[in-house]
Amino acid sequence: MHQIIETLDQQAIVKTFRETGQVTIREGNGKNLTLLKTENWKPEMGYDWTFLLFDTFQIRTVCEPFSEVSLDVVEFASKPTIYHSPVSKVLKNAPTEEGNIRFSLIREPNWNKLLFQISQPVLSKIDYVTDQADAQTELYFPLLSQSTKEMFLGPEGDVKIFTR
Repeated sequence: MHQIIETLDQQAIVKTFRETGQVTIREGNGKNLTLLKTENWKPEMGYDWTFLLFDTFQIRTVCEPFSEVSLDVVEFASKPTIYHSPVSKVLKNAPTEEGNIRFSLIREPNWNKLLFQISQPVLSKIDYVTDQADAQTELYFPLLSQSTKEMFLGPEGDVKIFTR
């Protein structure tokens, strides 16, 4: 199945994800974005995966409990941001580096709607599967933007901005 779509509210993408546990979408930059169910991740797949979230309430499923200050940093971020934060003790199988996971709250409406339809935090990686995509879109994935920021965000409100 290889279809070009203008928006991401396609049931075929969600159906493929639910049936196989992963889906690869070629986005507007020509990069392949692989979405993977958390339980399907294995260490040999690498540790540079990022959890994609559609709402701030999902943070508690992947990270240690956050203070109000930390939640505000995520909620009021004006640019796409990848956060590094301590992993939740509930997550038994996750790509961690030094006890931290990477996550991002995706606000772009089309990508957010797709994540909402999937209805669970998903792991993502750019160009993990390079040979073939399950679907293609002209929409750009927001974390590939030049304005994307990266920072450590601790549960008590400690913040460290990473420079690229």
